[in-house]
Amino acid sequence: MGIVSGVAAVSLAGFVLAVSYGLSGNIPGVKQPVGTSAPTATVGAPVPNQPAGPPANVTITVKPDDHIRGDASAPITLVEYSDLECPFCKSFHPGMRQLMQEYAGKVKWVYRHFPLSFHVNAQKEAEAAECAGKLGGNEKFWAYIDKIFERTTSNGTGFALDALVPLAKELDLNDARFKTCLDTGEFTAHVQQDLQEGVDFGVNGTPTTFVNGQPVEGAVPYEQLKAVVDSLLK
Repeated sequence: MGIVSGVAAVSLAGFVLAVSYGLSGNIPGVKQPVGTSAPTATVGAPVPNQPAGPPANVTITVKPDDHIRGDASAPITLVEYSDLECPFCKSFHPGMRQLMQEYAGKVKWVYRHFPLSFHVNAQKEAEAAECAGKLGGNEKFWAYIDKIFERTTSNGTGFALDALVPLAKELDLNDARFKTCLDTGEFTAHVQQDLQEGVDFGVNGTPTTFVNGQPVEGAVPYEQLKAVVDSLLK
């Protein structure tokens, strides 16, 4: 078992739960992977009809409208598909921030939205983060998602929708313009495009992170994420 596949296996328990529950409902306007109905199974047992997941290596191009944390010219690119109401994403987020600090100049982090259908607030929270980025630039986008992950209880409605505008104001964004951006659904299609691209890459749960195109599925411990990066820096 290689480093990446070994890491994925360690996080299988949490990830299977995300797959089993998160993709049981349809996501409006998004093509669903084949075989994503939620089976009843004990974690660790064979799961019938479980989605195959991403291929061993995919080509992901960083887009002009992507949100990048770190040096854009860094040799290692981590593209994370995440849900702001996902408990596994919440636990994974601090490790990603630590990685950025310890590997400054060597890694860059691209955040893309993958709001699961049963997390009812996740879509609007993702749109709010995009509104923050529109009004305050890349720095405010990242500050906004950092704050949501810090404060949400990650149960689908863990960060109240009526707290989205006050958070923008807390981050010194124009709250009236932010509210207009949010209420008009300016970034609804953008978030859904992120999600659809994730589905096309084989993403079937969150978080899923592609490290130079190699998928790492689930909220893996920091040391295991670090091992994947180290193997690519050799």
